[in-house]
Amino acid sequence: MGSGILVRAFAQAYRQALQNASKNGVAREAVQNAVRRGKAMTEQEARQILGVTEGTAWEEIVKKYNHLFEQNAKSGSFYLQSKVHRAKECLENIYQNKTPS
Repeated sequence: MGSGILVRAFAQAYRQALQNASKNGVAREAVQNAVRRGKAMTEQEARQILGVTEGTAWEEIVKKYNHLFEQNAKSGSFYLQSKVHRAKECLENIYQNKTPS
C-alpha cells in the first residue's frame, strides 16, 4: 500500500515537472538541442564556446567552464548551459587522450 502511494506521488510530481518545463521553454530547448546534435561538437567549436586556445591549461578551462555555467544558470538558459557543458566534455576527452595515463 505504501509503495502504491509513493508511485502515484512520483507520477504526479513528474507530470508537474513536465508542465513546468513546458511553461519555461525548457522542453522546447531540449528538443531543439537534441535535433541539432546530429553531429558531434568539434574541438574548434568547443574552444570558441569556452573562449580558450589550444595552449590553455586544463585548470583554466575548468575555471572558464565554471564561470560560464554559473552565469547561464542565473540567466536561466538551459540551452547555453548545455552548450557550455558539451564544450567542456569535448575538450576533456581531448585532454585525456593527450596526457599519458
